[in-house]
Amino acid sequence: MIGIITILIAGATALYEIDIKKVIALSTLSQLGVIITILGLNRPILAYFHLLRHAFFKAILFMCAGIVIHNIKDYQDIRKIRSILNNIPLVYSVIIVANLRLCGLPFLRGFYSKDLILEVILIKNLGIFMYIVILLATFLTVAYSCRIIFLLSSNFRKSEAFFIVRDKDKFIITGIIYLLLLSILGGIILS
Repeated sequence: MIGIITILIAGATALYEIDIKKVIALSTLSQLGVIITILGLNRPILAYFHLLRHAFFKAILFMCAGIVIHNIKDYQDIRKIRSILNNIPLVYSVIIVANLRLCGLPFLRGFYSKDLILEVILIKNLGIFMYIVILLATFLTVAYSCRIIFLLSSNFRKSEAFFIVRDKDKFIITGIIYLLLLSILGGIILS
């Protein structure tokens, strides 16, 4: 029950948060609630698999958020960041792929653990309430992930000019691409 409460509170809070790093951190907290729930179902290997899956794309999301924040006058407010699509398209594309993995899009790494988690809850026959709550938590994950993508791609007028730096840091970009490949192919390899 503690894991389920954590999932719901963190997911609902992430829907209303405006700081990009806090949204990603609340997403991590929500996934830790999923891990605690799985441990409560006596499935430690599945919890560890979910933890490994989650670590790859959270590292990518935090690195991309850092690039976005650094490139736009150190703002963390999603409402002020807006429209990174034209300025740093590689980072924006990686954020989209990482969020799709977080949502559990089939055949990406997130799909394999989320599908197993939902199957375990169905097989354990814990009741319709548990299943509905886990589905609600999954919906919240999709909702705040889509919200980040929408707000980062929105192009509204700003009252001040931003200093935009392009995708130039080779070390960070190489790390992001390496983690991206592992996170896309890693679900198939680890399963």
